[in-house]
Amino acid sequence: MTTPDDLEQRHTLSTATTRYDELRMRDALATMAGDGENPPLGREETLELLALSEVVSRKAGYGRQAMIRSARSAGASWTQIGAALGTSKQAAWEAHNRWIEEQTRQHDATGYQGLGPDEADAARGLAGEPD
Repeated sequence: MTTPDDLEQRHTLSTATTRYDELRMRDALATMAGDGENPPLGREETLELLALSEVVSRKAGYGRQAMIRSARSAGASWTQIGAALGTSKQAAWEAHNRWIEEQTRQHDATGYQGLGPDEADAARGLAGEPD
């Protein structure tokens, strides 16, 4: 069975998006054509499409957090970050801090994924307080 964890290890954001778009387009063509020349996706490909949607979401989320850290390192305020994300400074700061805590829990559970104690402390320090 195809799972997001399996696919996440095999794909970059770009390759996951490309494969997702390929399957989604084939599915859309089959639905619109209804002519037998464009067969609908089978169960395995449909499940792959679903798992890929999760992979794309995860990888985009990782990139978002990396860009937030880069913006903070470059001196951006939480007001500026919130505006760039289309949200308030408080919502941006809270979401980033929830991500840090989730990464800490992930490291505690696996011993290697996520953020270790020193990395989490550095991320919290960089996040600071909402301005």
